[in-house]
Amino acid sequence: MWESETESVRGREFGNGFFSSTKHGFNTDGFQLKGQSWYVATDIPSDLLIQVGDINFHLHKYPLLSRSGKMNRLIYDSKDPDLKRIVFEDLPGGSEAFELAAKFCYGLAVDLTAGNISGLRCAAEYLEMTEDLEEGNLVFKTEAFLSYVVLSSWRDSIVVLKSCEKLSPWAENLQIARRCSESIAWKACANPKGIKWAYTGKPSNVSSPKWNDLKDSSPSRNQHVPPDWWFEDVSILRIDHFVRVITAIKVKGMRFELIGAAIMHYATKWLPCLIQDGELQADDMSISSHSNSWKGGFHMIIPGTKDDNLSIQAKDQRTIVESLISIVPPQKDSVSCGFLLRLLRAANMLKVAPALVTELEKRVGMQLEQATLADLLIPNYNKSETSYDVDLVQRLLEHFLVQEQTDSSSPSRRSFSDKQMYEGTQRGNNLNPKSRVARLVDSYLTEVSRDRNLLMTKFQVLAEALPESARTCDDGLYRAIDSYLKAHPTLSEHERKRLCRVMDCQKLSVDACIHAAQNERLPLRVVVQVLFSEQVKISNTLANAITLKDPAETRYQPLITNRKTLLEGTPQSFQEGWVTAKKDINTLKFELDGVKSKHVELQKEMENLQRQFEKMSKPKPTSAWSSGWKKLGKLTKMTTVENHDIGPQISTTIEHVRKPPRRWRNSIS
Repeated sequence: MWESETESVRGREFGNGFFSSTKHGFNTDGFQLKGQSWYVATDIPSDLLIQVGDINFHLHKYPLLSRSGKMNRLIYDSKDPDLKRIVFEDLPGGSEAFELAAKFCYGLAVDLTAGNISGLRCAAEYLEMTEDLEEGNLVFKTEAFLSYVVLSSWRDSIVVLKSCEKLSPWAENLQIARRCSESIAWKACANPKGIKWAYTGKPSNVSSPKWNDLKDSSPSRNQHVPPDWWFEDVSILRIDHFVRVITAIKVKGMRFELIGAAIMHYATKWLPCLIQDGELQADDMSISSHSNSWKGGFHMIIPGTKDDNLSIQAKDQRTIVESLISIVPPQKDSVSCGFLLRLLRAANMLKVAPALVTELEKRVGMQLEQATLADLLIPNYNKSETSYDVDLVQRLLEHFLVQEQTDSSSPSRRSFSDKQMYEGTQRGNNLNPKSRVARLVDSYLTEVSRDRNLLMTKFQVLAEALPESARTCDDGLYRAIDSYLKAHPTLSEHERKRLCRVMDCQKLSVDACIHAAQNERLPLRVVVQVLFSEQVKISNTLANAITLKDPAETRYQPLITNRKTLLEGTPQSFQEGWVTAKKDINTLKFELDGVKSKHVELQKEMENLQRQFEKMSKPKPTSAWSSGWKKLGKLTKMTTVENHDIGPQISTTIEHVRKPPRRWRNSIS
């Protein structure tokens, strides 16, 4: 155990951790242990026997009555005037704490350390050794030691909080655990450059949390203190006290990345199964021998389905998992996605509360693009027929898509995702999150498709969960379909066609097309579609190559050879089907041309019918101007006919009118 830092405290009223009470003292040379009994080294015979657990104390009434209010009540309020035996079954701190309290009552020197102060403080409160009976009683002295010595020391605060594990609920009611947690939180949030106290460094090899075996390291003047210097010291605490410390650190405003790293460090020590690969076993979930089950205390947990058949160790593990889920920071990337998935695996196996499991699934969905296939292969613990929990992966995909939609609609989230995209490009991986998840899902489908109990509908739903834009190439999906067909040879032709609909033949690479052309498990129609799509690609490539120059034409030459390789690589057993496939292709082309021509004819007929219908149904519009022009036209016609009949007369009359009679002048001459 750590040595208390109180040995370095000089000039304080506690006398280097020792104090005594000589007032009303009892002349004695000390206590003597004989077997399971303590005796006072004095000539005065004992008149009171106090039993604490298995230990007996042969004491005297007077020293105890002068300083303990509880002893006063038990003796004076007792109906038995000759009471000589008292049993304390629930005294906090046990026989060790009562021994120190008894020595204080006898005026003997008591050595206060970080290891015994919490038990002695609770015992003093239990025995009611307050200032009402004597000034400077045990409650006052232990409280002063806690406030001025323990809480100012990093090590002592850790040791005292660790010792409070066996003192519930007294340590909680006296605020010992809360004050130690606050002290630890303040020191953990301090600037690492200003740390001058000793701390336990992180060991090179992860081991069980035997806190009393850890080596100490003190920062020198030139030594750099890492930001995670406090992880190892805090990880020795029990889960309820660890939760209290992390909660206090969150309030102080520490970075969420450091908090998440501390949680992962704690989990690797108390849940070693989280860092193991492969399926979790019930035997691996046993808790270390140093940990004890506890009742009460601070524990964040939501009531869920409980299994009485679980062992005590498994229940303690479930408590740890539930508490860790509750304190994981809500920010994205505060902990790794692999850690969340391993925590989810343990939660499903230990039957953690459904509300916490749902919350954990949402957290995984926020950063599903960071997951690996090994972490995603979570066994099915619900006694289902399938080996892996496919429904769980389906829910994770739904949470991921919801998160992606939220990020795309949020400007701040969009800038963050753009930053991630830039960092991914710098690392050589420029795939967006949806593309990475699509690859992960294709790999997952390939793995779980070997399960003969996997229904085709679940396979299809999981394959079609992502939008079509998420996959730029369907090679992974084709590999999963081929694996499923290989593991389920009894599928009918219709079922195989329906399964292959989830794949886009136009997104297959040349190698995948070559493999599909030789794959006898695929339906013949799918093989035809693959070859036809490849032919269309090559035709388009050749059409584009015609407009290019000679250097560019050589670029497309490998595609032509691949096409020839595709045709020449057809197996002998497939030749008969190949002739039928050619006929089907020609028939489909002929039928397609016929349908196109019929479509054009029907379209023309429909246009003609539509024109006739418009003429018949819609009357010609008439207006005042049009009617006026019609009347004017009729009048013009009538005038033309009349003019034709009386033309000569009119012309003569006009000439007569236009030519007035000639006037003759009378000549004078």
